[in-house]
Amino acid sequence: MEKNIEIIIIDDEEDILDLIEYHLQKEGYETVGFLSTENVEQFLEEENPSLMIVDRNLPGVEGSEFVAHIRSLGYDIPVIFLTAKDQESQLEEGYESGGDDYMTKPFSTKELLLRVKALLKRSGALTKQDKIKYKDILLDVAKKVAFIHDEPVALTIREFNLLLTFVKNIDKPLTRNFLREEVWGSEGDEVNDNAVNVAINRLKKKIDPTGEKEYFVPVWGVGYKLV
Repeated sequence: MEKNIEIIIIDDEEDILDLIEYHLQKEGYETVGFLSTENVEQFLEEENPSLMIVDRNLPGVEGSEFVAHIRSLGYDIPVIFLTAKDQESQLEEGYESGGDDYMTKPFSTKELLLRVKALLKRSGALTKQDKIKYKDILLDVAKKVAFIHDEPVALTIREFNLLLTFVKNIDKPLTRNFLREEVWGSEGDEVNDNAVNVAINRLKKKIDPTGEKEYFVPVWGVGYKLV
């Protein structure tokens, strides 16, 4: 089974590292965090991540020097630099060392996520992505097959599309109107609120028969969200 998109983050500030990992994981990416460049080269030999987010101010080896080093070894993995170094000459130095994008601290996590997505699209990683993972849910978008803990779950096409819509909108309250448009399409006008509720309840029973995981949470006056 193909792996999800994996992103390396190297930052010696643990709180920033944790923050970036949290937001990337919420978007469905797999992350591996490092507090220094130590062991990163070994990791690259064994894994094939799609992107690196690298702080320039690192202990031991400066971030751009490390990126220049791995570029010299033939690694072409896309790199976003994070840094407080925002002078023009320092930005130029970062790009010349092999950086593909640059964000200065403090930064907006929303902007970082948008830049990550844009860079993954440019590199082709997103266009090749036909599997989406969230917690223990894995969706094979091409084959319309859902897996829970690597075990296939028998879903109808509509149930699959319903689950896919929720996974693409993690932690966002989705209205029944939105679900009708996304999942039922042109047939949505004929679907009442109760039919949406029934479809969600059927889906819940299939992916969480014991009800222990509580994937779906009702949002009073709005609809549902996947958490």
